[in-house]
Amino acid sequence: MDHNDERRSAAIARISAKRDFKNHALVYCAVNTLLVVIWAASGAGYFWPIWVIAGWGIGLAAHGWGVYGRKPISEADIIEEMHAVEHPPHRTSS
Repeated sequence: MDHNDERRSAAIARISAKRDFKNHALVYCAVNTLLVVIWAASGAGYFWPIWVIAGWGIGLAAHGWGVYGRKPISEADIIEEMHAVEHPPHRTSS
């Protein structure tokens, strides 16, 4: 596999991850809107949908961070990690 094939595969994976996140966000909005409508139709007492909104929102935020927040692994990152494995820091005995 040459460098262009690797870049193409990485690009396809990123596009797929972005689409998956957008679908996740759409389902999150649709389901939570439905829950709020059910809450309102049932008397609008204690706002119980907040538990689903908050809990699922944490998962959605983590998914979004994984897709948009983290930078991809670069060649420099790989070289730095290989160097750290080959040359671990010395520990001095006390």
